[in-house]
Amino acid sequence: MSLKRSPYSGTTRKLVLAFDVGTTFSGISYTILDPGQVPEIKGVTRFPAQEKVGGSSKIPTIIYYDKTGKVRAVGAEATRDDLHDIIEDEGWVKAEWFKLHMRPKSISDPNSLSDIPPLPAGKMVIDILSDFIQYLYACAKTYIQDSHANGTNLWASVEDTIDFVLTHPNGWEGAQQQQMRRAAVRAGLVPDNQEGHARIRFVTEGEASLHFCIRNGLTAEALKVRSALDEGCCAHADFQNGGGVMIVDAGGGTIDLSVYGKASNKKGAFEEIAAPQCDHPYLRLHFHRLTNLLGYLQGSVYVTTRAKGFLEGYLKGSKYADDIDAMTNYFDKSAKLIFDSNPLFIKFGSSRDKDLKLRIRGGQLTLLGTEVETFFEPSVACIIRAVKMQCMAARKPVSSVLLVGGFSASEYLFSKLKEAVEPLKLNICRPDSHLYV
Repeated sequence: MSLKRSPYSGTTRKLVLAFDVGTTFSGISYTILDPGQVPEIKGVTRFPAQEKVGGSSKIPTIIYYDKTGKVRAVGAEATRDDLHDIIEDEGWVKAEWFKLHMRPKSISDPNSLSDIPPLPAGKMVIDILSDFIQYLYACAKTYIQDSHANGTNLWASVEDTIDFVLTHPNGWEGAQQQQMRRAAVRAGLVPDNQEGHARIRFVTEGEASLHFCIRNGLTAEALKVRSALDEGCCAHADFQNGGGVMIVDAGGGTIDLSVYGKASNKKGAFEEIAAPQCDHPYLRLHFHRLTNLLGYLQGSVYVTTRAKGFLEGYLKGSKYADDIDAMTNYFDKSAKLIFDSNPLFIKFGSSRDKDLKLRIRGGQLTLLGTEVETFFEPSVACIIRAVKMQCMAARKPVSSVLLVGGFSASEYLFSKLKEAVEPLKLNICRPDSHLYV
């Protein structure tokens, strides 16, 4: 059995662009299909305002609009320090987490909905998604033109026939896909006709994560020898003996779970018995889905939201109440993922800031480990409960859990999940490249 990609059998060169619009971060990957050549998937690693960040394949999913509704800054450009005064003086409005406004009611957690920022006045979610997709397209065009030999001519030769792959959380179906398709048409990616619509494909984030794991040697045949190649990582994921592998995609907004196994009707092959949602012949791999895909609104942004709520109560009435946004930002960007149950130190001010009653010393707030655990607890409990439910629902025994997505970088999440699944005799690992699914 081989998971190697087959050579492209088409007669003309073709480009496939994949846009992963996440709740908090987004990325682009692509492949150039040349006749007779095995496709190679590449990532866009340079974006405006972060060209000097080597190998960065994600940008913040943020757009700023001015008072007239015009796009003023997107992605990493929207986080530049020199924009702070302009944003305040000109009254720019930020659009963030906008993807969650497309959520289906079936995965809408009432406890999480109030935390989703409202859309800017006069804007619908399709408007914002269209603007953001248009920006990603421009970034992809610039990157390919600048990164490939004779890149301008290469782009010109394929731009009218580009196929697009858009990711979405598990549980998003026809209604959400229709909104995304309309946004892509409005962004100018394809014409608004049957031929244009056919060039847009969809893949769930769970399935995209599975492709990532395969690409990094974490499934199928590679799993049998992983213990000899990489100590301790997924040594027991047992596709060969009929076991299942669960992929937990812990992202910024949603937690997506799916379980896959080896197809029983084709020797040495993997097959999906449900209709594939991304069936481009050179991007598709066939898998047998063991359970329904599940999605939950308990991603890492909700940990940050709970942290901010705690700080607002803790510092209410103090002179440090005005520093809550700075503290929250530090927690989100620098402290959240390294938390490991020990006290957490939140930097926010100068060395002169001191209030021992509030545990502030030298411009640094100390949060007790037990306090920070309460920020994580609902999300961690949700993931653990969902993993156990999937194990019970699977038609075959689940042997391994692959934790991917940005939130998987959390030391606390990983340790708690590992502790919870050990009694179930599940092996858990997270790929080294877990941030770049």
